[in-house]
Amino acid sequence: MPKITVVTRAGDETVLDASEGMSLMEVIRDNGFDELLALCGGCCSCATCHVHVDPSFSGELPEMSEDENDLLDSSDHRNEHSRLSCQIPVTGALEGLKVQIAEED
Repeated sequence: MPKITVVTRAGDETVLDASEGMSLMEVIRDNGFDELLALCGGCCSCATCHVHVDPSFSGELPEMSEDENDLLDSSDHRNEHSRLSCQIPVTGALEGLKVQIAEED
């Protein structure tokens, strides 16, 4: 069970045990982070699970789909480390990952 650090918009950090097979969005949402809205429930249709991912883990993440890229384009807070957490499956390779919840659009 990899440990993942979630940073809130206020800068508070929490280390979570993340179950493999879940999406990163599910892990964050299920641990009570209300600022990660995840309105579509993980269908890659709303961008309310936007996070900024530690760049050292970019090689461990799946390629960004065209749909994810299009949704992130609608965010004023997109940067080169932006991903939708619903599109990141939790695997052992994410041990030590740090993500920050992006500002709400």
